[in-house]
Amino acid sequence: MSARFGKLGWVWLSVVVFVIDQITKFWFDNNLQMYERITVIPQVLDWTLAYNTGAAFSFLAGASGWQRWLFTLIAVVVSVVLVVWMKRLKPDETWLAVGLALVLGGALGNLVDRVIFGHVVDFILVHWQSSWYFPAFNIADSAITVGAVLLALDMFKSKKPEEEVARD
Repeated sequence: MSARFGKLGWVWLSVVVFVIDQITKFWFDNNLQMYERITVIPQVLDWTLAYNTGAAFSFLAGASGWQRWLFTLIAVVVSVVLVVWMKRLKPDETWLAVGLALVLGGALGNLVDRVIFGHVVDFILVHWQSSWYFPAFNIADSAITVGAVLLALDMFKSKKPEEEVARD
């Protein structure tokens, strides 16, 4: 039975990421004014409220609105691909399944924002003093990043040597 469904059992992790992402976005969207900042770690980490109509690092954020539907379409296609990929995983590909589940949960979290609001809600602001700022991000973005790192590490992990072919 488990071979039939691959590693789809890890979808629970996608659901957890999605739920935490949506709860935190809802809280910040309803409790902070745009660009209001709450210091968490002085000179390093703040909570803030920002909307991103583009993709990563606000790519295409200044476009006329078509990017909303482009990024929505991409997220839907990627999500379907990730589910099919997870279904086809072998029993020993657990770390790959975890990475895919994290990316899936994050993609779905940002997809919901785009469809409902036309933008993604960001609220984590990492910076160094007042001189360097990383673009604001959210739980979904964090899950996508960690998942992508796991996928990259999986590509580099050593594979078991194939059985030697019997020589005549």
